[in-house]
Amino acid sequence: MRDAVHAEWTKLRTVASTGWLLLGVIAATVTLSSAAATALTCTSSVGCHPDITKVSLTGVDLGQAVVAIVAVLAVSGEYGTGMIRTTLAAVPRRTTVLAAKAAMVTSAVLAASTVAVLGSVLAGQLILPGHGFTPEHGYPALSLADGTVLRAAVGSVLYLALIAMLSLGIATAVRDSAAAIGVVLGLLYLFPILVRVVSSPSWQRHLEQVAPMSAGLEIQASTGLRSLPISPWAGLGVLAAWAAAALLAGGLLLRLRDA
Repeated sequence: MRDAVHAEWTKLRTVASTGWLLLGVIAATVTLSSAAATALTCTSSVGCHPDITKVSLTGVDLGQAVVAIVAVLAVSGEYGTGMIRTTLAAVPRRTTVLAAKAAMVTSAVLAASTVAVLGSVLAGQLILPGHGFTPEHGYPALSLADGTVLRAAVGSVLYLALIAMLSLGIATAVRDSAAAIGVVLGLLYLFPILVRVVSSPSWQRHLEQVAPMSAGLEIQASTGLRSLPISPWAGLGVLAAWAAAALLAGGLLLRLRDA
């Protein structure tokens, strides 16, 4: 396993696109979070009820798309070049190959996501008070010392890591880069569209409870927790189940099919 992990780490760090994409995760997340915080204004304590913790982490919605691309290319890139045959010849146990890829991709995404989320929270700390979100209006300073903010931040990092594992599993099953990215992004962004199309409130709630993106991002909520369709940690658990199912399906197909 150690040799497989070392080989995957070597492949991941020597591909130029990986570093740029990880920087893209940070840039996209922090930029969108900053824009969301800048666009929000509170002039009085009346009528100002946004969840500023969730607003400060808005960039995760975009950053996850770049994370998906990083994870997909880690697998499909080898199928595109034919290098997968060399990989499987060097490490015949295919589940070991997938586990090593998952470990390395997840580690890289965790590192980039931590920087991205910390940058987003810092942007919120600096921007939101200047837009009226102050203690005088009932908004305490955004700080990781607050347990709820810390949970949202840590949960957002874990969310992006789970998106990487989900994407890796789908890419292993699909093999083709464009198709895998399309499946992942469709899975993430299609459910919220369906929620808006469906007229039944009960079905809307059920869709939000099972959708990987909608359920997973509830980990960011810091207000109105009782009205959420699913609790924050349970929502992240739903995403974890999706990721586990994708990795299981990818692993089975990797074992059953020829390279």
